[in-house]
Amino acid sequence: MPCKRLNICEYETHKLVRIQSVRMIQFEYQEHDYVVSSVTAKVKGVAMTSLPDVGDIVWDVVDYSGPSQGKNSFFVVTNVIVTKNQRQGKCPEVPPYGKVCWTDKDCVKGFWDQNSHGVQTGACVKFDVTQKTCEVSTWCPIETKKKPPKPALLASAENFTVLIKNNIRFPNFNFIRRNILPEMTDSYLKHCQFNRRTDPWCPIFRLGDIVLEARENFSEMAVEGGVIGIQIKWDCNLDGFLRNCLPKYSFRRLDEKESNRTLYPGLNFRFARYQTEKGVGERTLFKAFGIRFDVMVFGKAGKFSIIQLIIYIGSTLSYYALTTLFIDWLIGTSCFSKEARQNYSEKKVESVQDRQQCILCVSFVDENHIRVVKRSHRKSLQQVKPMSVHPFKDDIRHLSAMAGVLQKGHIIDKQPQALSRPSRPAWCLCGCCLPSTPPQEQLCCRMSRGRCITTSSLFEQLVLSRPLLEAVLLYREPLCELTEGEQWTTALRHCAYIQYITWRIGAPPRESLPVIPSCSVWRIREEYSSQDGEYTGMRPSRTTSPQSSPNT
Repeated sequence: MPCKRLNICEYETHKLVRIQSVRMIQFEYQEHDYVVSSVTAKVKGVAMTSLPDVGDIVWDVVDYSGPSQGKNSFFVVTNVIVTKNQRQGKCPEVPPYGKVCWTDKDCVKGFWDQNSHGVQTGACVKFDVTQKTCEVSTWCPIETKKKPPKPALLASAENFTVLIKNNIRFPNFNFIRRNILPEMTDSYLKHCQFNRRTDPWCPIFRLGDIVLEARENFSEMAVEGGVIGIQIKWDCNLDGFLRNCLPKYSFRRLDEKESNRTLYPGLNFRFARYQTEKGVGERTLFKAFGIRFDVMVFGKAGKFSIIQLIIYIGSTLSYYALTTLFIDWLIGTSCFSKEARQNYSEKKVESVQDRQQCILCVSFVDENHIRVVKRSHRKSLQQVKPMSVHPFKDDIRHLSAMAGVLQKGHIIDKQPQALSRPSRPAWCLCGCCLPSTPPQEQLCCRMSRGRCITTSSLFEQLVLSRPLLEAVLLYREPLCELTEGEQWTTALRHCAYIQYITWRIGAPPRESLPVIPSCSVWRIREEYSSQDGEYTGMRPSRTTSPQSSPNT
């Protein structure tokens, strides 16, 4: 038919291949909006410290809160260095900030730099018994201590508490909420304290617990100070009965904590308390070390949207269509082994063949694989190029059964008989084949010249041995009767065909018909011949079982 030659009568349909995979999809039908928020913090607590040369000092929220740290942050003093009774005057600069000098010529009047404590007067004065420095006009005496005291003077600040008020809004949904939830009462807030297990939504936090949640030690961190991040995450679902919008708190340290790995560890600032003594202005200088807490708010809310649902369905369909094409291309490349590509192709593509396009499989003794070919009406089967090549697959059950039969000792190891053929056809390479008219029967056991498989001792034992064939028939049909005659000889001949297929081909590829070489077919027929000498020959049929013999 012309349409057959032009391939316009062929039809293709899809076959699904299931590949194990997991993909979690949640709420992709929703429209999303991101949080807009504001944060305020109120710290509460009182501490008393005993400072050298100063005495006992009570610190309340005004004293230890320090200056404003900017938006969404608060500061708590945990340690101090105190320089008391400073007055405006002249005093030697403190090394290493002050220039070591020998005479007044080494000092420049009016000079200062970013490391100076004051402005040079131009005089070189004694700093201590060993060295001189340039004199400066500044607050005297100058601060001399460099390292903060250990343990921290305000280590008890870990018991302070902070109330964090977080107001959020999702503008697109006109949704407003705060972390002080509607069900919380005044009496509850007076006694609650955040605990991840027992009270995870209480907005009042103990500072020591915050630092502990960040996996830090408050007593160690209080010495030099540092920065702690308080993260509030809002992951809200605003759909009807699934509505859920609660804050989730987490904590972490944001600065480098090890002093030996950074030039300026911790966090500190200076402030002073001024007073007048006998009409002269004085001040007490405090170098305060402490912990800054940065409150960071993240959040996203989702709500059902028919537009997003339509977009999601369309994009999902497109995604899987493109994914299928990409995976097909990827598996077809050299990224996968030849066996993997062939196996995938067999699973995904299934051709429905008719009788005129029968698929055959052949095995040659000088090759370690099986060829799958399409039957040709012109060329001999020996010369047809393979459609695909498959590895040999043993039939384990058959081999186990054969091993059991052979171990019984009933099989006689006969010497193989090499039968000469007076008229060897051109396609025969082993010298033992007979001429055949149908192209599908023109098959040799070899692809190159050499010894015929029928001369192998295993061929005699596995294919021709009568006791073995009888044992196989009884294994398949335990109640059959071993009676001599044409019917029993035919059964032995067919069993020999199957024995050869199982031995040399194993489990044939799906939808393919195994073919026995001409030399082997005629050797079996000579051993178990028909009385009238007539044989049907190979009968290609799509309904033939892969393990059944194509020859009769």
